[in-house]
Amino acid sequence: MKIKRLKLAGFGPFKNEQVVDFEHFDDDGIFLITGKTGAGKSSILDAVCFALYGSVPRYEGTESQLRSDHCEPGDPTYVELEFGLNGHDYRIFRTPKYLKAKKRGTGTTLSAPDARLDIRDPDTDDAGAVGAAGAVGTAGAEGGWRGIAARPVDVGNELARILPLKQDQFLQVILLAQNRFQRFLLAKTDDRREVLRTLFGTSRFQSLETELITRRKALDDELTGVRVRLDALAEAAARHRPAAAASGTAARDLAWFDAATAELEQALAVAVAAASAADAALADATAALRAQDEMRARQDRRDTAAAGLAVLDERSAVVDADRERLAAAHRAGRVLPQIEAESAALDAALEAARSEVAARETWLTVHGSDVDDQNDDQDAVPVSATIDLLLEQLGSLNDVLAAEEELPAINAGIGSAEAGLSEVQATLDGLQARIDAAPALLDDLDRDLAVLARDAAREPESVVSLARAVAAEAAAAEAAALEADLDAARSRHAAAAAENADAAGHYRDLVAKRLADHAGELAGRLVPGEPCGVCGSTTHPHPAEAPGEPVTDADIEAALADMTRAQGDLGSSNEDVLTLGARAAASRAAAGPGTEADRAATRAAALTAVESARTAAARETELGAERLRLRAELDHARETLAGVRSGRDDAATRLTELRGRRIAIEERVNRQSAGYASVTERAESLRTELQAGRTLETARALSGERDRALAAASAAVAERLAAEGFADEAEVVTARLTPAEIATRETGIRAHDDQLAAVRAVLAEPELAGLPGAALDLEPARAARTAAAEARDVAFAAQGTLAVRQDELAVVVAEARALAATSATLLVTQAQVRELAAVVHGEEPNTKRMKLETYVLAAQLEEIILAANGRLRDMTGGRYVLEHDDSLQYRGTQSGLGLAILDQHTGRARPTQSLSGGETFLASLALALGLAEVVSHQAGGIALDTLFVDEGFGSLDSETLETAMSTLDGLRAGGRTIGLISHVDSMKEQIPAKLEVTVTDQGFSEIASTVLV
Repeated sequence: MKIKRLKLAGFGPFKNEQVVDFEHFDDDGIFLITGKTGAGKSSILDAVCFALYGSVPRYEGTESQLRSDHCEPGDPTYVELEFGLNGHDYRIFRTPKYLKAKKRGTGTTLSAPDARLDIRDPDTDDAGAVGAAGAVGTAGAEGGWRGIAARPVDVGNELARILPLKQDQFLQVILLAQNRFQRFLLAKTDDRREVLRTLFGTSRFQSLETELITRRKALDDELTGVRVRLDALAEAAARHRPAAAASGTAARDLAWFDAATAELEQALAVAVAAASAADAALADATAALRAQDEMRARQDRRDTAAAGLAVLDERSAVVDADRERLAAAHRAGRVLPQIEAESAALDAALEAARSEVAARETWLTVHGSDVDDQNDDQDAVPVSATIDLLLEQLGSLNDVLAAEEELPAINAGIGSAEAGLSEVQATLDGLQARIDAAPALLDDLDRDLAVLARDAAREPESVVSLARAVAAEAAAAEAAALEADLDAARSRHAAAAAENADAAGHYRDLVAKRLADHAGELAGRLVPGEPCGVCGSTTHPHPAEAPGEPVTDADIEAALADMTRAQGDLGSSNEDVLTLGARAAASRAAAGPGTEADRAATRAAALTAVESARTAAARETELGAERLRLRAELDHARETLAGVRSGRDDAATRLTELRGRRIAIEERVNRQSAGYASVTERAESLRTELQAGRTLETARALSGERDRALAAASAAVAERLAAEGFADEAEVVTARLTPAEIATRETGIRAHDDQLAAVRAVLAEPELAGLPGAALDLEPARAARTAAAEARDVAFAAQGTLAVRQDELAVVVAEARALAATSATLLVTQAQVRELAAVVHGEEPNTKRMKLETYVLAAQLEEIILAANGRLRDMTGGRYVLEHDDSLQYRGTQSGLGLAILDQHTGRARPTQSLSGGETFLASLALALGLAEVVSHQAGGIALDTLFVDEGFGSLDSETLETAMSTLDGLRAGGRTIGLISHVDSMKEQIPAKLEVTVTDQGFSEIASTVLV
């Protein structure tokens, strides 16, 4: 993986957009990221991590801290990273959530996180790379880039597929923080296991260990359950055995279950035999009762039939009279339909005649002449001929009628087309007017924007002028105050000078008087006979006399002290005067020329200029947005104009077509109207006349048909009267019965005949002949059958109970056999799983006390140590190598991931904690590089073309530092580009290629690169 280019803005200490092209350092191989503490060196690496994974470990859970504190609400915050992997170039653009300025109104709103992932398309032109942050999120293959994901979640999924390294792996493979690996070097086994588990994803082995333990517990519980269930089944089987056999303390094994089954089968066989005997006895008693019951039933049927025959014989006369009356009614019923048909035919003939008269009157009204066969007019046209003529005329009008019916729709379409054409034309005119007016508006906006940009650009100058004006006013005020202090200091200086002169005069006077009185003082000290201190004579003939009080040394010292104090006061006051004078002069110079009113006016003018510049900047932003909106509207209007013109042309063509069709239809209608207001009115008149003719023909035909039907009905009535023996229709009406009366009489007759036949049939049955006269007594036979049934029920109940017990025992025994077989299998499986779980969990018989996951990680650790020792030997001159320690730990805790350092000087391994600070750094760096190499291989053999090492070199002496640099040079020789973050001055001298992070006067940071040419 190669980190190629980084662009960031509003991120960490970087306010403005910063671009870092790491490919510039490819020829050097190693570059140094340098800068003051807190300048933002590590923030460059944070930006790389944030672009790839959407988070930064040291800001985990506080994503809002990623945004620069120097940003204004309108400033963007984003990171854009380009990297190469497996022959492809990728570009990630990502923004965190942060507060940004609202698009409308004032205040801020929370911006949602955004992300985009692009891939460089080799088939497209790569000219014109994306420059502005806002352009990064555009779709399409812009500048040779093609978007493959445009949401944070999709970008994360795609990156997980493209880049197999997880964030923790990336931070320990690409971004090497030395302190992190020092902790890994010195960590305990459990802590080191957590790091390696994260890097190599071995949690599945821990899951397997947990699953085995869970499986072992489940098998233990299952085996216990089987044993408990077998005991419960034995208790259930004991309840089904006979009482004598179920008791006892014998072992309840499978043989015990077989004995219980045999005992119950024997008891069931005895119960089956008893039930069969009881059932046979019941069958005999039932047959005897059935025979007596059947004879008693025949006796009852015989007696009942004899009584019924007597009753039926008494009703025979009434039934015969009903037979005769019913026969006459049947004959009348055969005549009545003809009579009713004759009456109906008469009514129909009269109605047809009336309809014919009405139809003739309608025809005369519509047509104006009578029909040919109903008057003496020989010139009358037959109705049928008139109908044919009318049909011919209506047929010729069908096309014209259809065309005339289209006229309202065509007129409506013309109106709608005219209105639509007017509307489209108005829209077209409006669009054209907007397009014509837009250039002038844009020119006005451009001029206004130029003026506003010029005015807004004066803001820094105006701010400086305002600061100068405020400082001048402050200096003038300070100068005025200092002038007053200076006058007071001068007064104090004059008083001190006078006092100093007085003290000096007094001192001089005392000294002069002391000198003048010195002879008298010496004379006062002479002693007769002793030598004089001046001349040495022992005689003193004329000693001088002292005039007045003599001046003593104390007087001189006091005067001298007063003079010295006065001189000090004079010097102090003079210093005050000089200091105040200088300060006043500096303040006056800072205040500049002019009066206080002039300075106030200058400050007000500067403040007005600042406000004007800021107002211009705000207005410039508003007009800029207005210009963008106006240009967008202009583009949209131009795009819409062509479509509107096409719509107008289509509408005009449609209107012309509709008008032409209307003219053609109106001409046809005028030719076919024949004096009517419309063709429709003429056709309606013809249809009315046609309907009247057809109605008259139909009425004439129906009237003749009804007359013929009436004659036929009258003939049929006369023929039927003679056939049925009736003299006239009145006799038929008298003999008639209603259907209900006929049904009642027929039902009564039929019932009488059926009952009589049934009674006679019963009495004629052979089985009723020769029966005893007295009825049989059935109670003795019934009592015998009841007793047999009760005995049979008791026997079958006993048999059923034993059968149910046998079935239940069979189920219990079958389950017992299955559980016995299962328990044997479970015992084998449980022993295997228990032993396997113990081995995987690091328990006996695992003599290493090493868990499965630890065993896998130990193999990975050995590969890491092997890769690390190749560099550690070079860095330590072969003195130190790392060793894998898989021995048992203190108090038998889990082992397998220990590290020790082998000192070749002593030939002994010792703890890694015993290394010095520099040695610890070298070992940590070697371990980090070894880990990076192994992890990259585990991730699919990713080539690590870029490597960052953050800090840690300050703990090395010059010789060790040189060794570490040589090791890193070896990595560079392998084609890698290595970025180092360090404050060590010697590294700055050794590494000419640099990324320098500086802090501006405004407090935010900037990045500058230096490449050796």
